[in-house]
Amino acid sequence: MELTTSAMSAAADPLLQPYRLKHLTLRNRVMSTAHEPFYSEDGLPKDRYRLYHVEKAKGGIALTMTAGSAIVAPDSPPAFGNLHAYRDEIVPWLKRLTDDVKSHGAAIMIQLTHLGRRTGWNRGDWLPVLAPSLVREPAHRAFPKAAEDWDIERIVTQYADAAERMQAGGMDGIEFEAYGHLLDQFWSPATNRREDEYGGSLDNRLRFSLRVLAAVRQRVGPDFIVGMRLAADEDWDQGFSKSEGLEICRRLVATGHIDFLNVIRGHIDSDAALSRVIPIHGMRSAPHLDFTGEIRAATRFPVFHAARIADVATARHAIREGKLDMVGMTRAHIADPHIVTKVKAGREHTIRPCVGATYCLDRIYEGGEALCIHNAATGREATMPHVIARSAGKPRRVVVVGAGPAGLEAARVSAERGHGVVVLEALSQAGGQVRLLSLSPRRRELIGIVDWRLAELERLGVAVRYDTLAESADVLAEQPDLVIVATGGLPQAPPLTEGVELTVTSWDILAGAMAIGRDVLVYDDNGGHPGMQAAEKIAESSARLELVSPERFFAPEMGGLNHVPYARAFNERGVRVTINTRLMAVRREGNRLAAVLGSDYGTATETRIVDQVVVEHGTRPADELYHALKDSSLNRGEVDYAALIEGRPQTVATNPAGGYRLWRIGDAVSSRNVHAAIYDALRLCKDA
Repeated sequence: MELTTSAMSAAADPLLQPYRLKHLTLRNRVMSTAHEPFYSEDGLPKDRYRLYHVEKAKGGIALTMTAGSAIVAPDSPPAFGNLHAYRDEIVPWLKRLTDDVKSHGAAIMIQLTHLGRRTGWNRGDWLPVLAPSLVREPAHRAFPKAAEDWDIERIVTQYADAAERMQAGGMDGIEFEAYGHLLDQFWSPATNRREDEYGGSLDNRLRFSLRVLAAVRQRVGPDFIVGMRLAADEDWDQGFSKSEGLEICRRLVATGHIDFLNVIRGHIDSDAALSRVIPIHGMRSAPHLDFTGEIRAATRFPVFHAARIADVATARHAIREGKLDMVGMTRAHIADPHIVTKVKAGREHTIRPCVGATYCLDRIYEGGEALCIHNAATGREATMPHVIARSAGKPRRVVVVGAGPAGLEAARVSAERGHGVVVLEALSQAGGQVRLLSLSPRRRELIGIVDWRLAELERLGVAVRYDTLAESADVLAEQPDLVIVATGGLPQAPPLTEGVELTVTSWDILAGAMAIGRDVLVYDDNGGHPGMQAAEKIAESSARLELVSPERFFAPEMGGLNHVPYARAFNERGVRVTINTRLMAVRREGNRLAAVLGSDYGTATETRIVDQVVVEHGTRPADELYHALKDSSLNRGEVDYAALIEGRPQTVATNPAGGYRLWRIGDAVSSRNVHAAIYDALRLCKDA
């Protein structure tokens, strides 16, 4: 049975033991591995970037690895908001970052890279993308030039220059990225077709990397920590195998130039391949942990690793069984940067769980900022708190209507503020649309968003009254000082010229409220998970399915990693996917339905004869209660958007005769997503 720290002393917990890496003592065995959250400004780690890493240091982490990765040369254009390690201007910003992280007891390192072919030529300074050979990466689509002798000489020097800057910026160490980037593009037969001294034999394929390591070590001296994050098996018939990967590890160690290996398995040149390296929910937990343990045993060298190690029990197992020296809980710290502090205090049960949604990484890969699906403070540390401060004023009576993610978060934050809170929920269970989405086996972990908040409300003494369809009289009977309407939304139909009443919604399919037909057409012009999950469920029922979208590709509201399991399911089950097409009308055709399809690009139409038409067009607000309460409220429901954006308290009082302040949040305002609903609740309630 797995022991928690409530049943073991901190001195006995494997996760809390210090670890000596060269001269550096890390205070425990937990780290956050390198990733680029897209928080940089002009390629520099300014305040937003700094505060994100400082929060993890406050939360007790031993080591935060910054950048994913910082680029060493301008011909490695930033694909993910990368830091510019090739610029001298970065040094003072790094120094402030490293000083602040270290002041909270954590160590800090940075990952360096040349992206090689894993970027685009039409970014940054519009320089040609570089690779060992003329082999295009499917994910980023650029056709690279083959590195010339002068490119190699230049980049070796640029790696050393960048390492020297990182040392000057106060970093405890650096690691080089070598999975899918330029260094290991030279290692892999899939990407290295050269016939010179850098191609062919393993000695030749490693030559560039060994030159980089030697140049860097000479520049930074013998005491500075240098590591390598690498694929030790590309798990690919075109790439290098486990045996060759292990030999690469041995040769790197034998140089004497590196101090740790940060091991991963797989290749990342497509979304499908990347999802096996960085698994999402519905996929195996910690899939590469045993493999990494084999590398550690074979090399007898310090080994780090991260890949969907989302919970403390798995992390503790990894250290206790000797599979790792440092365990990376990277997405887990995006969900809760205070994991170690809670473990030390015997409060593991209060850790906000990573539910594996991978909203964070999908946003990065789609060119946005990393955000956690249910921690809206991550990446917003300048304005949003991870720890809710208790109100200095008189406790208030807060009534929250609706126990979906928005309402539960509003209740949690208000209770942490010290207010008296009651939640009124129309259904017999909390969760709203999250509960509906979690009915799909592959996405059942999403219920953690709900379960964690319910546990927090129980801890805080908040009552949830189920089966209560609240009307204005019910709310007013509670004599509220603040009313938060989080009643969510209901499915709405797309604009059809006729036949809306003949369609069913994605909710009907997900809830099992409607039998699935034999021939089904799903029309999704929302482009998120509800329509995709309904389509996946229909496909798995063995129905013949056509998925129709008016977009250039299906499901544009989700990123590549979440796209993969849907695309795989549709491919395996022969689903017909039709893009650039709109559902215009639905008509009866005997005992079947005629779905009339058209396009934004012309006037031609075509008809599909099916048994069932399923539509997904987002939700319309369930806002009747809000409008019934509006005129009696102090602010008439008005929100000061400037204050909201800046993280200041709401002070609107347009109706002095009003008896309470009124806000509506989440889908009760408009159809959005889980993160938006939780962010609404946090930023309105944190100062109330």
